[in-house]
Amino acid sequence: MKAKDQRALSTVRLILAALKDRDIAARGSGSSDPIPDSAILEMLQKMVKQRHESIDMYTKGNRPELAQQEREEIAVIESFLPKQLGDAEMSAAVDAAIAATGAAGIKDMGKVMAALKQDHAGVMDFAKAGGLVKQKLSA
Repeated sequence: MKAKDQRALSTVRLILAALKDRDIAARGSGSSDPIPDSAILEMLQKMVKQRHESIDMYTKGNRPELAQQEREEIAVIESFLPKQLGDAEMSAAVDAAIAATGAAGIKDMGKVMAALKQDHAGVMDFAKAGGLVKQKLSA
C-alpha cells in the first residue's frame, strides 16, 4: 500500500479473498483445522494457471493491455510460491521416482506421477513432468 503498487495490492487482495473462501468452505463442512500448506500452494498454482489461460485468450482477442495485467498478477502470485525445479532437477526427480516405484513401462506412469506429486508438491510443474515421465518410460 505504501509503495502505491495497485497491481500488487489488488492481487494480494484476490489471494486473501480466495483463502477466506476456502476457510469458510472448510468450516461449513465441519472442519475447524486451518487450511494445510499443500492446499494453499495448490490454490496459488491454480490461480497462475488461470491467468496463463487468460493471457492466451487476451492475446488472441488483440487485448495486449489485459494480457500485460495478467502477467503482472502472475509475477505477484509467483512471489508467494516456492522456487520451481529446473529441467535438470526435474529429470533427476523423475529418474528417482521411476527407480523407487519400479516402473517398467508406460502403464506404470500413474504410480510414478503419484510418487512425484507426493514428494514434490508445489515445486514441480506436473504438466512438464508428465511428458518427461512418458518419454522416459516409453524409451
